Amino acid sequence: MTRALAVTALLVACAAPQPAAHVAEWISDTSSYGPSALPPPPAPTSGSLSTTPIADYATIATKIITAARADRGAYAKLAQLTDTIGARLSGSPELDKAIAWAVTTMKADGHDVRTEKVMVPHWVRGTEEGALVKPVARPLHLIGLGGTVPTPKGGITGEVVVVTSFDELEAKKDTIKGKIVLYNVALAPYPAERGGYGDVAPYRGIGPSRAAKLGAVAVLVRSVTAHSLRTPHTGALRYLPDMPQIPAAAVTVEDALLIARLAEKGPVTVKLRLDNKTLPDAESANVIGELRGREKPDEVVVISGHLDSWDVGQGAHDDGAGCVMMMQALTVLRQLGLQPRRTIRVVLWTNEENGLRGGKAYAKDHAAELGNHVFAFEADSGGFPPLGISFEMKEGTKAEVLAKVTSRLVEVARLAAPIGVRDVKVGHSGADVGQMVDGGVVAGGLSTDWRTYFDYHHTEADTLDKVDPAILADGVAASAVIAYVIADMPERLDAP
Repeated sequence: MTRALAVTALLVACAAPQPAAHVAEWISDTSSYGPSALPPPPAPTSGSLSTTPIADYATIATKIITAARADRGAYAKLAQLTDTIGARLSGSPELDKAIAWAVTTMKADGHDVRTEKVMVPHWVRGTEEGALVKPVARPLHLIGLGGTVPTPKGGITGEVVVVTSFDELEAKKDTIKGKIVLYNVALAPYPAERGGYGDVAPYRGIGPSRAAKLGAVAVLVRSVTAHSLRTPHTGALRYLPDMPQIPAAAVTVEDALLIARLAEKGPVTVKLRLDNKTLPDAESANVIGELRGREKPDEVVVISGHLDSWDVGQGAHDDGAGCVMMMQALTVLRQLGLQPRRTIRVVLWTNEENGLRGGKAYAKDHAAELGNHVFAFEADSGGFPPLGISFEMKEGTKAEVLAKVTSRLVEVARLAAPIGVRDVKVGHSGADVGQMVDGGVVAGGLSTDWRTYFDYHHTEADTLDKVDPAILADGVAASAVIAYVIADMPERLDAP
């Protein structure tokens, strides 16, 4: 996942005959599972019937924060998801298991649960290896980019051309044909004014196509991280139309710097072998759980995270943490008997990492209802301390409406100030909820103190031990307060 920039992988079918599309057994019925058989939630407390301004939700917000911070349900859920199921790439049996687990878990918490069918890409990682051949013989630590085509059988051996920008690639265009291009572009440490994820990720996303256009036979990309212990970082690439598709892999920061140093002294040759493949699209689903509104159940506040992950590590911060935060936020509200005016809907997206099919399908399938979506919120910045809300609205929104939404969100965020939430800004919301913005929905993302996020991002190191249970609970608290107040306040968030 990428919070600042989501790069969609366009997966290519292999030339060889392919097996039939994978169909998950659990998805044979994607209709609503209906209300849980568990006893109904307690009657709403008197506080939840408030018709007062946002600031007067302070008592309820304190109640939510206190309950959420004392609760470890989110961490228990994350442990089940990561340790029992693990990595969950689209099309894999593990994602099927995760979807079934999410349905069962939210039903057990008393929520109304259903799934909505989505067809997703099915790319499978095979044997991957690389090595320096000249001027020294040494193995390279690498990982194929998501969606990469394979190398020819036996691999590719070629001389490396090192570049640090697209401008340098163009300047060296006469030297690229038949070569392997290395994009040695550094991610600056966070916080940073420049060199952030959104600046560097395009080299991974469209870099292979840019190099292929000039005749390159393969691409290596420096892993997108500021701190490395020789761990390669994967991520999606996006082959541009009408351009050759060439193999692409990420190498560790250490190996990228080694190749660059050697290239300053003379020619460098590497060998690359990727045995990955693309299968027919697979059947998957978004998982939806709801706490129905008491007065305006057809008006909806979406809170969400993406259930899929890359096929390395456990997908703990990206984005297991976001999923369990939203699941547990809904559970805390139900346990407290806080039934808001409007419906709060948890959506656990499928296929954020290499296709955004879940977010796109939801926006399309619910197009007629988007006018009743009051707010769509996403957590995809890891299980780190919550800091605020980054939100966006449809292009052309009147300035006075944008100002009112900003003012209301500032008031809502102020209610979560005891746990560090303080920032509200216009900016990127989230890759999945962002699909609803053109439909007129106010979309927001939970901003976090993610200075160490890219140390683990898309690697084998994204595991449960990196997540702090108390900090994860703070994310639950922040999400629950934001969701409840926006769902319960008398006027819509986007009211003129």
